[in-house]
Amino acid sequence: MPVNAETSPASPGRAEAPTAAVASDPKRWFALAVISVCQLMLVLDSSIMNIALPHAQHALGISDADRQWVVTAYTLGFGGLLLLGGRVADFVGRKRVFIAGLLGFAVASALGGIAGNGPLLYASRGLQGIFAAAMAPAALSLLTTTFTETRERARAFSVYGGISGGGAALGLVLGGLLTQYASWRWCLLVNVPIALVTAAAAGYVLKESRATGITRYDVRGALLATAGLTALVYGFANAGTHGWASASTVAVLAGAVVLLVLFFIVEAGNEHALLPLRLLRNRDRAGAYLTATLAAAGVASALVNTTQQIGGSLGTALLNTVAASATATALAVHPHLVQEAAVHGYRVAFAVAAAILLAGSATVLVMVRARRDDLPAGHQPAAL
Repeated sequence: MPVNAETSPASPGRAEAPTAAVASDPKRWFALAVISVCQLMLVLDSSIMNIALPHAQHALGISDADRQWVVTAYTLGFGGLLLLGGRVADFVGRKRVFIAGLLGFAVASALGGIAGNGPLLYASRGLQGIFAAAMAPAALSLLTTTFTETRERARAFSVYGGISGGGAALGLVLGGLLTQYASWRWCLLVNVPIALVTAAAAGYVLKESRATGITRYDVRGALLATAGLTALVYGFANAGTHGWASASTVAVLAGAVVLLVLFFIVEAGNEHALLPLRLLRNRDRAGAYLTATLAAAGVASALVNTTQQIGGSLGTALLNTVAASATATALAVHPHLVQEAAVHGYRVAFAVAAAILLAGSATVLVMVRARRDDLPAGHQPAAL
């Protein structure tokens, strides 16, 4: 997930609480290790269940149309509440929220690992996403406040960014190994000891920091955004079972549009908005956010993470529906060619995915015009 090392995760208009000393924290590199382990765990969980999904589907009797909830419940909870999680961490205390998130993530992972049916597995994955939405912005903020020297901060964010970029691929490998040599359940249970040990280490090496100011949260905006996105994902999933033209699918998708429109209306008139609309008025920034959505706590940095998680949620739901629909169509014509029909479904889904990526490329070409020379002098990328 891309990060902005120069932007303080505190919300605009709020001052940072004064720190006891300006000198660098002697435990800062241990703090980087703790934060990196947490970030790796969060990124891994966005993909670790992908390989294990057929095994979990078979064990729990999950339908083809519903199996995508094992993935999207996590990314939807993560992306839908990420901005609110950043605000809560700013005021409650980043270290406190970070540790509480780790403990909650361990409990949610344990529930998923012992789940005896699909709904409990979906719920546990959604709970993981909620705690991840609290931890991720807190971790980013803690990096900023721990590394005060520009060159060291650049190195710390390089490590953080590298883990974020490679974690999803590692999740596929680890998920495959755990599924083959242990059980699909260990793709979730493995988080329990990691989260507990990381929480214990965080209590020792991290320093508390928080923002000052009016502690008002845009709960209404968070609820509207999460409900709207959930309805959108559910509409995509419903289309795989009942068809795109069915009354239930049309009703759910229409409801999603209404909820998301209400979200933007609420944000436009909210002084403490989760999504300040001024961020979208800039053509380059809006293009970058739209590209992040199609391809996949400062507020701008959190929004990039949010668009990636939401893009992952919507993309998984949409492509799963496309694959399931294409497979069903092929089976209707040739009912005895089961494997060939499944391959056809995946082929169609990959073609749609390629079209979406091309749309992302077109967005960059049309909307994003910023160049390196356009950045202010103080925001030029730091040399490592």
